[in-house]
Amino acid sequence: MQSKETTVEAYMAQLPDERKAAMEQLRALITHHLPAGFQEEMSYGMIGYVVPHSLYPQGYHCNAKLPLPFMNLASQKNFIALYHMGMYADQSIMDWFTTEYTKTGSSKLDMGKSCMRFKKMADIPFELIGKLASKMSVEQWISCYENAFVKSKK
Repeated sequence: MQSKETTVEAYMAQLPDERKAAMEQLRALITHHLPAGFQEEMSYGMIGYVVPHSLYPQGYHCNAKLPLPFMNLASQKNFIALYHMGMYADQSIMDWFTTEYTKTGSSKLDMGKSCMRFKKMADIPFELIGKLASKMSVEQWISCYENAFVKSKK
């Protein structure tokens, strides 16, 4: 479910009351912990944290007109979703996160390749997500992205 909102502020304003506090807290933690260089904007109908074209002119390999995505935060129909491309591309970050998540006492982690789904707001490991946001610099993400996703030119 993608939002048609064009600004993060408008996206946040349209959230249902039962999700608003959790989304505000997640957004605050992510923006506080995210290393310099990432930019917050609407991306794929969600709140996105991207590497802007000013730092990575090539853009995203699926659509070079878009900046390189890193993290996304969304309020979906039945859950809050957090997407972290770095975990998908770097197994050590995935391993760290899943190990640390088990220590939170939250319910079983509902996770796809890069997407975590939180159906109960009480199960969101806010501080852990803040730490996750800080795990990779822009430079590290670009290097990891290029190694994992960009096909070599031959």
